Amino acid sequence: MKLLIVEDDRALNDGIALSLKADADVMLQAYTLAEARKLLAGEVDLVILDVNLPDGSGLSLCRELRSSKRVPVILLTANDLEIDVVTGLESGADDYITKPFSLMVLRARVHAVLRRNNSHAAVCVQGRFSFDFENMVYQVDGTAVELSKTEQKLLKLLVTNGGQTMSRGLLIERIWSDGAQFVDENALSVTMRRLREKLPGIPVRTVYGIGYVWEK
Repeated sequence: MKLLIVEDDRALNDGIALSLKADADVMLQAYTLAEARKLLAGEVDLVILDVNLPDGSGLSLCRELRSSKRVPVILLTANDLEIDVVTGLESGADDYITKPFSLMVLRARVHAVLRRNNSHAAVCVQGRFSFDFENMVYQVDGTAVELSKTEQKLLKLLVTNGGQTMSRGLLIERIWSDGAQFVDENALSVTMRRLREKLPGIPVRTVYGIGYVWEK
């Protein structure tokens, strides 16, 4: 996931980035609308956007995003009046959080927004393959294939980050999140080998010395 944080308070911006480090493959930070617009020239999966910025209102950027691309936006603001919340949501925001807030709550909101935004893409169909991640149904040429929990996690990480090289370290951290530090790198190689055996011909390329990439 590529995450953009637009917040002029540098300490808060850094705190948000640190709290979401485990969830983002790429973390982008901006402190003004101008910086944010430059970064948004590329693809971004989620924007955490402060309403009050030095060079304008985050609401204007939120409206721009809604008119040009479908990227989820969570607004941050010190205003908690009902009219401010309504204005933020009507500007196209997916969620609205008032300051001060708990970083744990923000992280939970981020996960909720991403779940809602990705629900339409829960089924991936590519060539001979069909993967329904929500219902855990995986098919090759219309024939169901049983995958272990670990194989499912690996497959989903690769597919949802299609075209992006996923490092071995990041994959291990995401798949074995509760004990990644104790997992031998060979475990990932074994899981990948089994996945390729069960799904022959899947478009996964090994990037030697780095990791794997799902080729769209």
